[in-house]
Amino acid sequence: MIALSKAIAARMRLAARRISGDESGTATLEFVIIVPVFLTIFMSAFEAGLLMTRQVMLERGMDMSIRNLRLGSWTDPTHDMLKTEICRIAAIIPDCMDTVMLELRPISTTTWNFLSADATCVERDEPIQPVTEFNVGIENEMMLVRACAIFDPIFPMTGLGLNLPTDSGGAYALIASSAFVNEPD
Repeated sequence: MIALSKAIAARMRLAARRISGDESGTATLEFVIIVPVFLTIFMSAFEAGLLMTRQVMLERGMDMSIRNLRLGSWTDPTHDMLKTEICRIAAIIPDCMDTVMLELRPISTTTWNFLSADATCVERDEPIQPVTEFNVGIENEMMLVRACAIFDPIFPMTGLGLNLPTDSGGAYALIASSAFVNEPD
């Protein structure tokens, strides 16, 4: 029994010496370890870049559209008119008319009641969408407007896409808000 274990140990040492001197496959091992890390970094960078581009375009669309609303360039503005203008300017937002939800309401300068911290966004799982307030106010009235757009992550199971806060349908929300005072006529 002892002789058998010594023979097995000797064979294992001999095999270990052969394997330790063999360098074939080392590049494959490095590739297998490093490439997933680089792919995850690349996918996260792409996701972050697209997210920031969409956020900037949503903000730009809001700013330019709200400027027209604030200056009274539109006669009798409506929710759909403002949303159409925001979507026209923020061209990178896919399916914009169905993914963006707007809120517009006056702010009382006596109570300073702002919008709630949670933005109302489109709920794709529901057949009926939540109702938001759209009140264009009167001249010299302070107004608060907020847009919420929802997007699906490009790479939902890696890097940034995995860590984004999402709704029940797997979409994340981008929110843009602005305040202005209606100009007098």
